[in-house]
Amino acid sequence: MNRIKALGLLMALFLVVTACGDGSSSESTNDSDLPEVDLSGTDYLVTIKTDLGEMKAILYDQTPQHKENFIKLAKEGFYDSLIFHRVIQGFMIQGGDPESKNAGPEKRLGSGGPGYTVPAEIRDELYHKKGALSAARKGDGINPERASSGSQFYVVQGEVLNDASIAQFSGPNFAAIGGALQYLRNNKPDHDLNKTYEEAYNQGGDQAYEAKVMETLDQLEEATGISLNKPEMSEAKKEAYQTVGGTPFLDGDYTVFGQVISGLEVIDAIAGVQTAPGDRPVEDVRMYISVEEMPKKEIAEKYSYDYRIQ
Repeated sequence: MNRIKALGLLMALFLVVTACGDGSSSESTNDSDLPEVDLSGTDYLVTIKTDLGEMKAILYDQTPQHKENFIKLAKEGFYDSLIFHRVIQGFMIQGGDPESKNAGPEKRLGSGGPGYTVPAEIRDELYHKKGALSAARKGDGINPERASSGSQFYVVQGEVLNDASIAQFSGPNFAAIGGALQYLRNNKPDHDLNKTYEEAYNQGGDQAYEAKVMETLDQLEEATGISLNKPEMSEAKKEAYQTVGGTPFLDGDYTVFGQVISGLEVIDAIAGVQTAPGDRPVEDVRMYISVEEMPKKEIAEKYSYDYRIQ
């Protein structure tokens, strides 16, 4: 029996996002509700040059291991001449696979890296609005700790969401549930829950199986150590997803470690290129990444970036 068949169907339905409206490059936030930020120090400004334009980004201090690793790789020239090997309109653009530098058009990409992973630094206040710089990773079934790829990242394009779409993104995390079921089956085959789910399926098919899984989420979470529920979305998140847009179904599952603060239109340009099967652009889109240390105040003024909003 395909033990995660039913949950797979639910996941597919869950990830179909209903969206409407046009994107915006700014967010409306009440300044009086935001904490003061010390702009006396310096920060790193990331420049991502591509064949279709240039993006500027900052990296979050709340994700220090990802920030340090990205800066290190950029300074070493690791990313230079790599391609965006996975591009999906309305979703994201992904790159950072070192095997992509000299890859022929038929080469399958997406599994390369520097030979290490980075521990997850998933934080609720850092989320997948448009322009989010996030770490790619292997799925929960083989990576329950949600450790990030050492080099592969994606930049969110996403879509602007309406109220009905926003309402979907709290409660059960079906992607995580599917990963937990796979992890339990592969790593704890003798666990009682596996037998429970088997019996439910044999007695009532997909419907009974789904019901039993949802009924035992607390036990499944305890058995696997994988968080299976998404928290209620904050008002700040709702506002971001309804103005600039994004991909809220990824929140809580992947580490967001930076934000594009200039060049959002470049994301749209790359996301809009013609792709071949496997989502690789027909014509390679190469990247060249550099970092520059600058005063925070200069970054804030030059790029109209508010360090209080993340």
